[in-house]
Parts: sequence; structure tokens; C-alpha cells
Amino acid sequence: LVMIFFFVMPVMMGGFGNWLIPLLLGGPDMHFPRLNNFSFWVLPWALDLAVLSVFTEGGSGTGWTLYPPLSTYLYMGKSVDLTIFSLHLAGIGSIFGSINFIVTVRALKLTDVHLLSMFPISMLVTGHLLVVASPVLRGG
Repeated sequence: LVMIFFFVMPVMMGGFGNWLIPLLLGGPDMHFPRLNNFSFWVLPWALDLAVLSVFTEGGSGTGWTLYPPLSTYLYMGKSVDLTIFSLHLAGIGSIFGSINFIVTVRALKLTDVHLLSMFPISMLVTGHLLVVASPVLRGG
């Protein structure tokens, strides 16, 4: 859980995307720097809540996939609520970062698409997928 939502996605999407997209497209920076900053700074808060959920009454106890049915009486409590809320915060950061990638690639793209590298195209597709899929996954 922590590895995927708090390391792999932020480093691959946020880190490499924020560094390479303006560089490859010839822009000075991302299109919305404050939204970019917010999507970065929401992750430590979400990670703090995920770690805090382990130390609350009974611990998280849901496994690393959150697969058990969380509606039973065994999973009622503050720890599961904190875990789910931390994933909501991480999802909000991912959605805002994806919106920033989509707008930046569309605003700074070249006139000839065949000259565009595959990385901005893949970030554009991934951004669209995250914007469409993240609210559904977070909504349950």
C-alpha cells in the first residue's frame, strides 16, 4: 500500500513527469505551479495519516491490499477510517498532478505530433486514466 501509493506513483508520475515534461516540450515549468505544489505537499499528510492508522486502536489490520470487506464489525474503527482517508488524500494529489500534466502537455505540445516524444504522450494517457479511474476507485 505504502509502496504503490506513496513511492511508485509519486516518483514515476510526479518526480519524472515534473522534471521531463517541461524539458521535452520546451516549456519553462509546469502550467499550474501552485497546483503542482499542492499535489506534492498533500502526500506527506496522507503518508502521516497512513502511518498513524497503524498506531491507533487495533491497528489497520486490513492487509496490504485493503481487500477484506471493510464493512464488517472487525474493521470498524478509527484505524480503517484513517487508512481510507489517507488513500483519499493521496488520490486527490494524484488527480491534481494528473490535471497539471494534461494541461501542460496540451498547452506546450508541438505542432507536429510525430516529433513529440513517447514520454509526454504516455504521461498524457496516464493522466487521463488517473483522472477517470481515481474517483471511482476512491468512491468504493
